[in-house]
Amino acid sequence: MTRPTARVLALLELLQTGGQHTVGDLASRLGVDERTVRRYGEHLADLGIPVQAQRGRYGGYRLSPGYKLPPLMLTDDEAVAVVLGLRAGERSGLATTERAATASALAKVSRVLPRTLVQRLDSLLQAAQFTTPVRATAPAGADTLLGLASAAQARRTVVIAYSAWDGRQSERELDVYGVVFHSGRWYVTGHDHGRDDLRTFRVDRIASVTQGDGSYGVPADFDATTQVVSGIAAVRWSHEVAVVLRTTLADAGERLPRSAGRLSEHVDGVLLETRAEHLDGMARMLAGLGWDFEVITPDALRDEVLALSDRLRVSAVRAAGTTATAPSPRATPPALNAAP
Repeated sequence: MTRPTARVLALLELLQTGGQHTVGDLASRLGVDERTVRRYGEHLADLGIPVQAQRGRYGGYRLSPGYKLPPLMLTDDEAVAVVLGLRAGERSGLATTERAATASALAKVSRVLPRTLVQRLDSLLQAAQFTTPVRATAPAGADTLLGLASAAQARRTVVIAYSAWDGRQSERELDVYGVVFHSGRWYVTGHDHGRDDLRTFRVDRIASVTQGDGSYGVPADFDATTQVVSGIAAVRWSHEVAVVLRTTLADAGERLPRSAGRLSEHVDGVLLETRAEHLDGMARMLAGLGWDFEVITPDALRDEVLALSDRLRVSAVRAAGTTATAPSPRATPPALNAAP
């Protein structure tokens, strides 16, 4: 039986506080039953950690006197990387429901670093300023996140207890294809057996993850990030967009983030399939790429491209010091090359 690494390490941390700890107290603090605590104690012993067990009704565990974990050795560059990584994760929402975890981790790192380096790091944290605000997030549970990731790696079906946006509770049998962090939230995507289709779920709405009996394979062309982002867009954004970009798939993949939409080969270049809430913004994005393109759908996007070209032409003429004459709406600027 697998043992959750995080709880085994949590048991070690409790034992390091010193003294004898009863099995009942340890079980309560770890959120497991007493039988599980005994398994964790055996696991620590298997790792060579001198755990002393006392049998009986009031028995428990303690570490052998004088035992300490070896010191953590970090170079200055490594320490800066750890501290800034923790701070960046905290600000971006890349965290679990244990909100004190970042502060606790920073405190533990600080305790084992040389005092001079700690002082320099404190100066950095006090002097550092950030251009982006702290993101409001919906943190996911660490056990849930680790359970889903383990299932994805082992290709083992899981059963999740899920709460929908309207509060409806359900159990879903899921083949986990990938776990994705996007815009301050963790998502899991994969094949939902009950719906017999691809589905995406918010991890913070998953109450539990239980390993099922099945195994599976992930389709070779499946991209978890694209699936999650497109699924979110399908809910939030009303316009389906299809545009042919006059470029290569390699160049498009390098210039456009995967969140921009789905890219595929097309006889005339690259087909971009995505969704948008504001078509004027989509027109500006396409024009800013610098490639010729052809709008397949929707027709309203062609109108936005033409309106953008009119504004750009008026601005160019005004900059030259002449009176701008608005072009005919039928004229399509060669540089934008919108489909007629």
